[in-house]
Amino acid sequence: MFAVSSQNKVDYNQVSQNLLQSIIDGKSVENQIDILAKSSLSDLENQLKTDSQKIAFWVNVYNAFIQISLSENPELYKDKGKFFGEERIKIAGETLSFDDIEHGIIRKSRIKISLGYLRKWFVPKWERKLRVKKIDWRIHFALNCGAKSCPPVAIYTPENLDKEFNFMTTAYLKEQTSYNSETKIANSVALFSWFRGDFGGICGAKKILKKYKITSEKTKKLDFNTYDWTILLGNFRTIPE
Repeated sequence: MFAVSSQNKVDYNQVSQNLLQSIIDGKSVENQIDILAKSSLSDLENQLKTDSQKIAFWVNVYNAFIQISLSENPELYKDKGKFFGEERIKIAGETLSFDDIEHGIIRKSRIKISLGYLRKWFVPKWERKLRVKKIDWRIHFALNCGAKSCPPVAIYTPENLDKEFNFMTTAYLKEQTSYNSETKIANSVALFSWFRGDFGGICGAKKILKKYKITSEKTKKLDFNTYDWTILLGNFRTIPE
């Protein structure tokens, strides 16, 4: 079922949650896809006002369409640049790519290959209207690109996003990080390197590991694990209430 307000408007965050839940349950997603395809820029702009609303919605949509696209055609993953860059998601009166959602909307118009330090010069109108006001680095531990090394897929809500993100960040980093207390060297996710600007540089990544008690102290050196791009679909996780 889709939540409907007193003004008879679709609750798009609820639709994004239902879309992922249907995938998890192995049910049809045609209705949710149709609703998103018929949405307009003004629909989403008027409803997704806070960053929490925007992030929860777009992370759910991104993760859902990764599952849908690769389930339908795993061969798409052989050319990852094309897979992520090709427009394939009909929403808000546009057809968006995964890169549009991740780097344009959720990462506030960052250039994909810039380690998180450079912003795009030319930004389309829809992107300016839909993007977040501030980058939340925890999105990197919520977005699932379909690979084995990706964080698990969970359903996010704007009301509890901070708690949900903290849980998934802690769980994912604990699984992906090793630490040698004698050498004070940590090995962790390549995401820290690829998007270092989002984390406040490598120094910021070290602080995150300590803050989330992944390492007992601020590590002297941070090395990065090799990313496993083997397709892994259905890697779902339930966030405890």
